[in-house]
Amino acid sequence: MNLTLRIWRQKGPEDKGRMVTYQVDDVSPDMSFLEMLDVLNERLILAGEDPVAFDHDCREGICGMCGLMINGDAHGPQRGTTACQLHMRQFTDGETIDIEPWRASAFPVIKDLVVNRGAFDKIIAAGGYITAPTGSAPEAHSTPVAKANADAAFESAACIGCGACVAACPNGSGMLFTAAKLTQLSLLPQGQPERYTRVIGMVDAHDEAGFGGCTNAGECTPACPKGIPLNTIGRLNRDYLAATAKGAGNTPGS
Repeated sequence: MNLTLRIWRQKGPEDKGRMVTYQVDDVSPDMSFLEMLDVLNERLILAGEDPVAFDHDCREGICGMCGLMINGDAHGPQRGTTACQLHMRQFTDGETIDIEPWRASAFPVIKDLVVNRGAFDKIIAAGGYITAPTGSAPEAHSTPVAKANADAAFESAACIGCGACVAACPNGSGMLFTAAKLTQLSLLPQGQPERYTRVIGMVDAHDEAGFGGCTNAGECTPACPKGIPLNTIGRLNRDYLAATAKGAGNTPGS
């Protein structure tokens, strides 16, 4: 395939940035999207030009490093797929593709398509720890967990922290990410001792990092490559209200 790429180029955080047009020819439909960008970068380097900077690591849809707005869609047109697992067969010969970084005030651009997602780390750090006895591994069935709770916790634990939910949200909210990280603990016995101080701390960290508020627009779940459901945010809201009623945010050390 022969494609026209319009890519956001920005030299650094203080640079204004702009869309730059490139032509890429002989693209195999079996290439991944990032492999197509690799081909472009090889040609730019051979021409003595600065290659396009973009995040990537495992390229297996696991690590959450890749994050691109492709024709206005987080991770591209195929649902349940990260940009690294998106293949060029999803596009047509002669198509023009717009490629931009995540757009959110909490994710400042570092260079080109690379953004700083350190705000997510602050939310995780605010969650603190769990109180659990140490020593040898417990028996598998010594702590019963309801099947529905186990399934929902596992579903939330699938979050890879890519930030697609934030990029897709018209408010730039990170509530789906925050809710997923909370739910995977709040539904399990191990997460109960700090359950209510944890939700207060993580939601406060979310707001302090500059993320927008959730207004249930529902754009986050379709963009999520792991399909974290919208009702995960409902669980967070219930825990937050309960924590507020219990005065958990006023607990020393919370």
